[in-house]
Amino acid sequence: MGVGSKVWSLRSFLCSKQPQLLHPDKNNNSNGSINHNHNHHSHMCWRSSVAKPTSWSMVCGFMLFGLGLISLLTGHMASHVEWYSQRFVHRTLHSAQDGSERAPIDIWESQYSRYYYGCKERGRNFAPAVSERKSNGYLLIATSGGLNQQRTGITDAVVVARILNATLVVPELDHHSFWKDDSDFNNIFDINWFITYLAKDITIVKRVPDKVMRSMDKPPYTMRVPRKSEPEYYHDQVLPILLRRRVLQLTKFDFRLANDLDDELQRLRCRVNYHALRYTKPIRQFGQKLVMRMRKMANRFIAVHLRFEPDMLAFSGCYFGGGEKERQELGEIRKRWTTLPDLSPDGERKRGKCPLTPHEVGLMLRALGFANDTYLYVASGEIYGGDETMQPLKDLFPNIYTKEMLAGEELKPFLPFSSRLAAIDYIVCDESNVFVTNNNGNMAKILAGRRRYMGHKRTIRPNAKRLSTLFMEQHQMDWDTFAEKVKASQRGFMGEPDEIRPGRGEFHEYPSICICEKPYIDQALSEDVFRPPKLAAENLTVKEDSSLDEENEDSIRLPKQSVGRARRW
Repeated sequence: MGVGSKVWSLRSFLCSKQPQLLHPDKNNNSNGSINHNHNHHSHMCWRSSVAKPTSWSMVCGFMLFGLGLISLLTGHMASHVEWYSQRFVHRTLHSAQDGSERAPIDIWESQYSRYYYGCKERGRNFAPAVSERKSNGYLLIATSGGLNQQRTGITDAVVVARILNATLVVPELDHHSFWKDDSDFNNIFDINWFITYLAKDITIVKRVPDKVMRSMDKPPYTMRVPRKSEPEYYHDQVLPILLRRRVLQLTKFDFRLANDLDDELQRLRCRVNYHALRYTKPIRQFGQKLVMRMRKMANRFIAVHLRFEPDMLAFSGCYFGGGEKERQELGEIRKRWTTLPDLSPDGERKRGKCPLTPHEVGLMLRALGFANDTYLYVASGEIYGGDETMQPLKDLFPNIYTKEMLAGEELKPFLPFSSRLAAIDYIVCDESNVFVTNNNGNMAKILAGRRRYMGHKRTIRPNAKRLSTLFMEQHQMDWDTFAEKVKASQRGFMGEPDEIRPGRGEFHEYPSICICEKPYIDQALSEDVFRPPKLAAENLTVKEDSSLDEENEDSIRLPKQSVGRARRW
């Protein structure tokens, strides 16, 4: 029997069973209501019975033809068409297997994560780094913002240095932002590892040589490039200045490079962000110590980035139920940003722009199925409202810990430095079994991208737009109904592999070019586990090694092409 006939038979079966799918509450309606529903479904079945069977191969063909035509017109190439075609097949096969696209989701891990891995290798035609002597000059970078915003700036600085064939001077961190941390690059990141790891990509030096500085007639030229500038801008506007002045400084360097770049430059971004930017040994060791303490109490735990600090709430322009006191306090803080527009708190909440309260985060997690004995690590600064705001979350999840609770006096050396404290939270959140974001901030995006790259570890992003409506209506429904609606709202926001689309969002959050598909053969898997498309045909063995030492990661190699080629999403 052909695919079209099978699908037609399935549709006929579902149609014949349709009355059984009605909500139980509808059985209590009047006869007229029941007859109306029955007639409606009969009408649907009648239409199905007289229609001709659809050839799915023809439908797929027309879809691919249309997508191909669109991609030619928009400049996006076949990788996008391939992704959408795989996604269509993925959903079709998944639905045919379990009879529904509403199959339960494992709340602790994705069943498909084993099929993907981070890939950042250079292509065959990727030219070696230009030596310091032959480079076009020295590029100085002044980053901006908090630790994770600066991390994106450093990542893009390496790519810009590659574009300009420049020698990169180790970037200067921001000492004047809201966080007022005077840490330098070498206080946060392993500077020698950074230079050595990227030696094949660009040349990096710790400072401009004195000989070069003495030979200059003028101080280094300083400029600020527009946000999201394309590589062509750097070639046309920045390179001539670099060649003329020999030393050039780019200031306030945050998000100054376009999101969409060619594949080689995107993979360079991944090498920088996920490998070269390694924290210093004291920070790494302290972060791992906290992870071990969490693991001793529970085999698995959730890390929640609440981001419910006063500055975040003031910036959002939202209202959280604290009355006139809250409006005055947050209003005063909001005055720090003179360019912010007046916003409607209700409008922002309906648009999904407001972070959830700690209580709402707890309700979401319980509705998704996490039990109240689950251990939570809360990564956050000062919570607005203090213990009173946190108590509803503690009632739902009594086992809540923070770095202050886990470390005690050991944390004292880090307390004066907000960036080092943020780095410790970053490590614990990265190592958690489940990471829950509560805003679209830089840490949330970078960690979400890293966890995708490192194997699609479960990352939950609240669908605030739909959840806000549910929270307002929660008292009008029983708990089971509320929980089902939360689960439905969160589909597509749970960190599953198929949530990534080429060109979607910021690359730091959706590093699609750097996520590859594993060749597949694991005969030990039960037959009822769904396998992503194109994997079941491979006759290959992939050994997973979770104990890889990062110092030796350059020795890791992808399977040779004679064995099988990894396919990119």
